[in-house]
Amino acid sequence: MRRLPPLSALRAFEAAARHGSFKHAANELAVTPTAISHQIRLLEEYTGVSLFERQVRKVVLSDAGAALYPVLRDGFNAFETALQHLGKPPTRRRVIISATNAFMARWLAPRVADFGKSYPEIDLELHASDQAVDLGSEVADIAIRYGRGPYPGMVAERLFTDCFAPLASPQLGPIELADLDRLPLIDFKWTHEHPLNPSWKNWCAAAGLPWKARHGQLLFSDEGHAIQAALAGQGIALLSLELVAGDIAAGRLAQPFGPSIPGHTYHLVRSAGHLPGPHVASALAWLRGQLHGPA
Repeated sequence: MRRLPPLSALRAFEAAARHGSFKHAANELAVTPTAISHQIRLLEEYTGVSLFERQVRKVVLSDAGAALYPVLRDGFNAFETALQHLGKPPTRRRVIISATNAFMARWLAPRVADFGKSYPEIDLELHASDQAVDLGSEVADIAIRYGRGPYPGMVAERLFTDCFAPLASPQLGPIELADLDRLPLIDFKWTHEHPLNPSWKNWCAAAGLPWKARHGQLLFSDEGHAIQAALAGQGIALLSLELVAGDIAAGRLAQPFGPSIPGHTYHLVRSAGHLPGPHVASALAWLRGQLHGPA
């Protein structure tokens, strides 16, 4: 068990030592100078030493008082700091961004290091899902939706419409239109069926070619897996030029022939129910800069 003098005596001594005045210490602690003098006398009786030298119109710390003061000062400062932080929310803020699995893996995730450099005080959480999330809940603050809209109850900002084209790995060698009957066609299932979804059937219509089921077609349930199959040289894939722009620039994929056909539109979406806080506004500004600027 600790054996300590009353806290009121320690507080009175620390305040008087800091101000060099019983009167000023009394004002700070909302008591009378007599009460301060009484508390210090109690502390001196407890310690058995004189803590102040009483002089005309001022008090000066004795050697014992000078040794005790910094210990109490630092202790009270530590108490104050700890109490100020109790119950306070964390100073860091978190922003949750939701996007499709392919957009998250191929476009957003490679760029998040730039966000950390630009906004080191904000934590970014990435939520990947091909299903639209409820922005009125705490699942996400911002979503990047891919489709044709509309998005009721949301503030939707049009970003860009991507294009799809036949792409293949250079390891397959030179490829011509006739190779469509020789090489597997890589495709993936769309989460929502729509007659304007970029598909090999629609691409053939744009190219003026008859559509027919071809031998060895590879169909994936995930767009990202279709991209990986194309990178591995498994066939010709109809892919988003935006999502594989880095692979094209690096020579890992090439477009052997045209045409390109339009995809859907990316929208930056947030709830219309309330204005975004400063941290969400910062994430929105960063996304706009990334989407409209260089990769």
